[in-house]
Amino acid sequence: MSDEDLMRATPPATTILVADDDPDLRDILRSVLEPSGFAVIEAENGDRALEAIRASAPALVILDYLMPGLTGPQVCEQLRQDVVLRHLPIIMLTGKSEVHDKVAGLNAGADDYLVKPFEPMELLARVQMVLRRASRDLEANPLTRLPGNVSIQRELEERLSRRPEELAVCYVDLDRFKAFNDHYGFKRGDDVIKATADVLLKASGAHGSPTDFVGHIGGDDFIVLTRREKAEALCEAIVRDFDAMARQLYDEEDRTRGFLLHTDRKGNSVKVPLLSVSIALVTSDTEPLIHPGQVARIGAELKAYAKQFERSIYVKERRGKP
Repeated sequence: MSDEDLMRATPPATTILVADDDPDLRDILRSVLEPSGFAVIEAENGDRALEAIRASAPALVILDYLMPGLTGPQVCEQLRQDVVLRHLPIIMLTGKSEVHDKVAGLNAGADDYLVKPFEPMELLARVQMVLRRASRDLEANPLTRLPGNVSIQRELEERLSRRPEELAVCYVDLDRFKAFNDHYGFKRGDDVIKATADVLLKASGAHGSPTDFVGHIGGDDFIVLTRREKAEALCEAIVRDFDAMARQLYDEEDRTRGFLLHTDRKGNSVKVPLLSVSIALVTSDTEPLIHPGQVARIGAELKAYAKQFERSIYVKERRGKP
């Protein structure tokens, strides 16, 4: 089985990518990690590492500091600028013990470093520590692997404390998801949630800013933090891409008909329109954004208004400050 096949076949939570131009060192790392239950994917340089990571993100990356082409810090910097991969935990390996190499790796965004040669037990301890810390800090949703509520709250508070006038908060909620889930089953419902996360990430990458944050509040609720000047174009892209995606998840008969014939809890047959997305766009256009509670309140009011429409839509506050 090739490394690419292994990456696809192995659950991401157990996969570690090792990038080093020394095949002997890659063999050593594999011999230490695999007996502890990890699946190891190898890359012989930084460019190949980036390619493999973007094809299927592992649970953790171990990067050599010096490699042909892209160096470890350069790979690290590119990952930290990627809206999809910026939370990926990274350990940097260096053959030197000088402080400036360690500092350079950490400044590039590495979560930890290890000096070669290393003790196998220390490597395992560092790997397990970084994975535990990443899981705790990210509190990722198990279905979408997007940051959860703890990370969302922390990110929102940080951005409000810096330049709140530049911030735009997009609360994203699916309409009629429960009827879809009841009609087609949980597996198809999970497919909708995962596909929605993919729509948000891709739209943010194409139409948002490099510092965008995409989080999964829970269920069919998501959040996107972006820059104010990017927000409306991003919302338009989400609406357009969601509608195109969602239609493909219906059976052909329902898609052609344009609605579900669903039996409600009382046994009545009802017509349920196809899935749509409601986005509440919160900015400082009408009043300064001060704290998360205020942002959430405005978002809830806007989302309630958006849900009056039986189509995908985004709405923003247009009333002046009282």
